[in-house]
Amino acid sequence: MTSVPETPVRVGVFGLLGSGNLGNDGSLEAVLGYLRTEHPEAAVDALCGGPEVVARRYGIPATRLHWYRGEYRTASRAGAIAGKGLGKLVDMFRTAAWVRQHDVVIVPGMGVLEATLPLRPWGFPYSLFLLCASGGLLGTRIALVGVGAAPIGNRPTRALVGWAARLATYRSYRDDLSRDAMRAMGVRTARDEVYPDLAFALPAPSNTPSDPPGPVCVGVMDFHGGNDDRARAEEIHRRYLDGTTRFVRTLVEQGRPVRLLTGDACDAPMVAAILDAVDSPLVTAPEAASLADLMKEMAVADAVVATRYHNLVCALKVGTPTLALSYAAKSDALMDRMGLGAYCHPAREVDVDQLLQQFRALEQQSAQLRSTLTKRNLVATRQLDDQFTALSAALFPAADHTHARREGS
Repeated sequence: MTSVPETPVRVGVFGLLGSGNLGNDGSLEAVLGYLRTEHPEAAVDALCGGPEVVARRYGIPATRLHWYRGEYRTASRAGAIAGKGLGKLVDMFRTAAWVRQHDVVIVPGMGVLEATLPLRPWGFPYSLFLLCASGGLLGTRIALVGVGAAPIGNRPTRALVGWAARLATYRSYRDDLSRDAMRAMGVRTARDEVYPDLAFALPAPSNTPSDPPGPVCVGVMDFHGGNDDRARAEEIHRRYLDGTTRFVRTLVEQGRPVRLLTGDACDAPMVAAILDAVDSPLVTAPEAASLADLMKEMAVADAVVATRYHNLVCALKVGTPTLALSYAAKSDALMDRMGLGAYCHPAREVDVDQLLQQFRALEQQSAQLRSTLTKRNLVATRQLDDQFTALSAALFPAADHTHARREGS
């Protein structure tokens, strides 16, 4: 009897991927690694912000997330406003047509259920709602995997995010705060689990600190506060930039090499401003095109001081003592989970004297902190193994049965 070849499972990945944010792309990379290892038969493609980048870098077909190419530019002219409005209507049908082609769609990590940075409801929250609503209508399983969430003040944004989460087939979160936030929005979270951020599943280089005094990596961000800080955004930005610049200048005056790192293409002006203000050969700005590049820089550093969430993840993953310039509760939760909860400093209110004091304490405890991070990373690895096992059981039950039959034969 001739066996009929099984149709490969059609898996889509969805999000602001390939758009210049290294953390988003790192989360995608972790999920693709899982799929290629555990479900190599799956046919994978993407609906994303930067399809050319995703197709070139990860070797999967990719489609543009928005029909209107100026989606994330401010619309002031009548033509642009009309284009955006028409794009919202077109995207409704485009998203549904794409979802229909898949058995499973995975949203890989990212802070898709939060608004800790400036965000409009008719931007990504609307896109996520279209995805999850299409999945519910068309019978496609939608999985929000290891995502971040936070309380949202803006009512339209909160409504769209809440409904998107309710309509998803599977949800897991990167910290307890995220699950609590969704529960507060009325989402039933009794079966939702919490695991470490997906980027902890990426391979990491060995930690090989340089001869003392080694470099200090400073991860900077084009930070203007969050959705609720729009009225004082420029004040927050100026204070953050001034404080970070003074911190870097002090390190240089002490003879410390400093490497400025970013996590998003939009952070480049921050690097340029600090380089211009400090003007020292001890300050360099190596380019990083991926989380792997960031980890290589951080693995040879004596310490890391960083703002972006996935800059922190990279530093903690490679086991380098880390101080967080924290702009949201998610950063505090991450640091606490990895045993460095005492080393957080508010990004909105940078106090350089206090920051330097915390930095000195961090370096004094370096050996102990490195040991703590080694242990916490082992735990994170085991927990992410559990995450991927649970994901397979929820989204690929037929594959699980096939694997069980093979093991029993």
